[in-house]
Amino acid sequence: MGTLVDARNIRGVYYTGGKDVVAVDDVSLRVEEGEVLGLAGESGSGKTTLGSIISLIARPPLHVERGTLEIDGKVQELGGDARVARTWRGSVVSMLPQGAMNSISPTKRVRHLVWDVMRSHDRRISKEVALERARERITTLGLPARVLDAYPHQLSGGMKQRVVTIISTLLNPRLLVADEPTSALDVSSQKILIEMLLEMLDQKIMSGVIFVTHDLPVLRTVATKIAVMYQGRVVERGPTRLMVDRPEHPYTKALMSSVLTPEPKYSKIRIEGMSGFDRTSFDAPAVIHS
Repeated sequence: MGTLVDARNIRGVYYTGGKDVVAVDDVSLRVEEGEVLGLAGESGSGKTTLGSIISLIARPPLHVERGTLEIDGKVQELGGDARVARTWRGSVVSMLPQGAMNSISPTKRVRHLVWDVMRSHDRRISKEVALERARERITTLGLPARVLDAYPHQLSGGMKQRVVTIISTLLNPRLLVADEPTSALDVSSQKILIEMLLEMLDQKIMSGVIFVTHDLPVLRTVATKIAVMYQGRVVERGPTRLMVDRPEHPYTKALMSSVLTPEPKYSKIRIEGMSGFDRTSFDAPAVIHS
């Protein structure tokens, strides 16, 4: 097991025409082979912005000022005049977007979306080969092949999410960046999706996942490690159990103590809210666990 992803010194800024907003401020992180890295933080912490930069889909008003992304030994410079090789998107890194259930056109069958995605990355592939690959992947992961002929309104929310997840990984990307994939799902559908992602890792469909979410209980079940973001920086990173049970950074402690968990051992713990204004108590050096 070696390092799959090494993202270094990433800085992303929203150019607003007035006061520019630094959303990702000199962030570095690693993902090991076969690992799920949970990227946590409240809304506005910069986690989704970081995910879009790493998945190479940043668009104005977001501008990447600098950074280096190394995936599986391949290096891509970010920012300035750096150009991203087309072959990176989809095959080296792929994005499962926030609101993925709305990514399917309501007027097209799933097979049409599959064909559009595959053709955009490989002009030489035939429609028959693309659909057969999708059919094999869908059935291998426990969904009926008939979903290829379905319109979105014929699928449940959880099934649509799983279908979009499968389509996002048809090119077997080395890294999948999943942005809030469980946020619109009920608990049962969350469990099914998480089990599918872990099965895809076991089958080597992808080699690592960055799982972006504000849902800390979900990360406890899926993540190998957790990185917590606050004001555009990673303030603490380490193994999941250590981050959940013994967080050290003041912000991570506050984040963990604000979670409602229906487990008996937590029933007598007082849940505390987080201040919305005076956060000087969170100013502390970053904590990186080995």
